[in-house]
Amino acid sequence: MKEYTPFKQGKVREIYDVGDELVMVATDRISAFDVILKNEIEGKGDVLTKMSRFWFDYTKDIVPNHMISVDPEDMPEFFRQPRFAGKSMLCRKLEMLPIECIVRGYITGSGWASYQKDGTVCGIKLPEGLKESQQLPEPIYTPSTKAEIGDHDENISYEQSIEVLEKAFPGKGREYAEALREKTLAIYKKCADYARSRGIIIADTKFEFGLDKDGNIVLGDEMLTPDSSRFWPLEGYEPGKSQPSYDKQFVRDWLKQNPDSDYDLPEEIIDKTIGKYKEAYAQITGEHEL
Repeated sequence: MKEYTPFKQGKVREIYDVGDELVMVATDRISAFDVILKNEIEGKGDVLTKMSRFWFDYTKDIVPNHMISVDPEDMPEFFRQPRFAGKSMLCRKLEMLPIECIVRGYITGSGWASYQKDGTVCGIKLPEGLKESQQLPEPIYTPSTKAEIGDHDENISYEQSIEVLEKAFPGKGREYAEALREKTLAIYKKCADYARSRGIIIADTKFEFGLDKDGNIVLGDEMLTPDSSRFWPLEGYEPGKSQPSYDKQFVRDWLKQNPDSDYDLPEEIIDKTIGKYKEAYAQITGEHEL
């Protein structure tokens, strides 16, 4: 059996080059505040992979994506080992664009903190009198740079995103920036409407895109998982306060309340976290078995 080693490791993902394609493995690691925690959340990688698979299938009419298969039989034998079970996705190779495409449908988190200071989110002026967690009149697109492990992503304006893309792809900056904004908002609106019909509010999320070998913009990385999104229960939703969540905001909140934890979670928080991830998956997909 041929052995493979990842050529790229992110905070929670490992990416393997298997020739003409890639295998992306969602590990059970979890990160918060750009730090990889000491604990693993058993079963988390399985949820992330299957959640991404669901959304990639649901949105392929809007934009093509990099997913080929999540069936281990379609991958090299190395990825049929138990440690990869349910966590691996065979993907097309892309040249990734250097922008994280963030869309916010509700005002929360760092956006709420910014709005309280000067009425803006990432330089976008918003109406006066908004409450915490309130739905915005229209979703807003707030791109950021991509940070290396240990660094922080930096929010940038739409105009700055053009500059970043132009530097990487001379003559294409504005074209790519416009396409990313358009595709991000279209995907979010379709998925947020669907999730709401299933009792979940997608408050915000991020997407990443790349170019295929023909130069087409393709959706990559993960998609609308509890790691990359804020999921709130629709039942009991009330603007004017923070909301309970199905995502890793739960972990962030615990870490804020326990600043001396040294990023080490107790077993109770680990169990509650995977429970929330699985609950979100079941509610959105209708699939109760992972």
